[in-house]
Amino acid sequence: MTQRPAVLIMQRHLAPLSAFLEGAYDVYRFWEGPPIEAAHDIRALIVAGEFELDKSLIERLPNLSLIACFTAGYDGIDVEWCRARGLPVTHAPGVNHEDVADHAIGLILAARRQIAEGDRTLRAGGWSLSTRSITTSLSGQRLGIVGLGHIGEAVARRADVMRMNVRWWGPREKDASWPRTDTLIDLAQGSDILVVACRADENNRGLISAEVIEALGPSGLLVNVARGQLVDEDAVIAALKDGRLGGAALDVFAQEPTEAARWVGVPNTVLTPHTGGATTEAVQGMLMLLLQNLSAHFADEPLKTPVAD
Repeated sequence: MTQRPAVLIMQRHLAPLSAFLEGAYDVYRFWEGPPIEAAHDIRALIVAGEFELDKSLIERLPNLSLIACFTAGYDGIDVEWCRARGLPVTHAPGVNHEDVADHAIGLILAARRQIAEGDRTLRAGGWSLSTRSITTSLSGQRLGIVGLGHIGEAVARRADVMRMNVRWWGPREKDASWPRTDTLIDLAQGSDILVVACRADENNRGLISAEVIEALGPSGLLVNVARGQLVDEDAVIAALKDGRLGGAALDVFAQEPTEAARWVGVPNTVLTPHTGGATTEAVQGMLMLLLQNLSAHFADEPLKTPVAD
C-alpha cells in the first residue's frame, strides 16, 4: 500500500482545512506541537501568506517539497530562499480581490458617512432631533490608490460609479484608465481619501510614512486593506490624536491581532479584524486552489497557481 503524503498546517486559524485534507493526506498541525517524529514524512507546508515563514523549521524537514500558501498574498514567504532549496511556492491569486475592494468601499462609507459612529450614538440614547450630524458626500472626492493591482483596479472601478475622482501611484508605469501621479507624496497631497492596496514585501515596509500622512492632512482619510506593515502605525495614531490626519479606516494592522488597548482614545477610526477578503465564496475559491495545487504536486503535474515571480 502506498503511503499517503503528510502535510503540516502552520497557523491555528487554518485548522478548518484539516477536514478537507484528511481524506487524502496525513495531516499534522503545528500548534499541537512540532512534528518531531514525523519530520521525515512531511512533504508539504500549508501556510497563510501574511505570517513569516519559519525557515529553521523547514531546514528540519528533509523531504519537504512544497510550500502551499492558502492566501493570495505571500509577503511572509521568502520565495527566492525557497527556490534556492528547490521548494516551489503556490498561492491563491484572483480569488478575493473583488471582496477586498467591496470592503474598502465599505470602510470609506463607514468613515466618511459616520455609519459606525451613528450606530453607537443611537444605541447609547444620544439621538436628538435637535442635532444631526452633517457628513461629506463621496461625489467629487479625490480618491488616491496606492498600488493598481487586482484590488486597486477593483476599488477604482467602484469609485468611478460613486462619482469619485480617481488617481493612483505605483513604482512602475502601467496602462490604466486612471492617471498615475509622479510620486506617492503627490498622490497623498492631491487626495481626500488614500487607499492602500499594494502588495507588501521587505522593500516597501513603512511605505505610508509620517511624511505621507502629513501630506494627506487633517481632512484626509487613510484606508488600508493591504498589509499592516505597509503603514507606519505609530505615526498614524499620533497624527489622529493631534488632528494632523482626518481619519483612518483599517482592516489590517502591524501586529495581528492588534491589541484593543492600542486604539483606546484614538479618534476618527473605523477598525475591522482583517476580514476584507473573508467571504464564503473567496474561502471556497482558496480551498479549491489549495487542493488542486497539492494534487498536482503529488502527481508530478504542473502546479495550478505557482508564485510567478
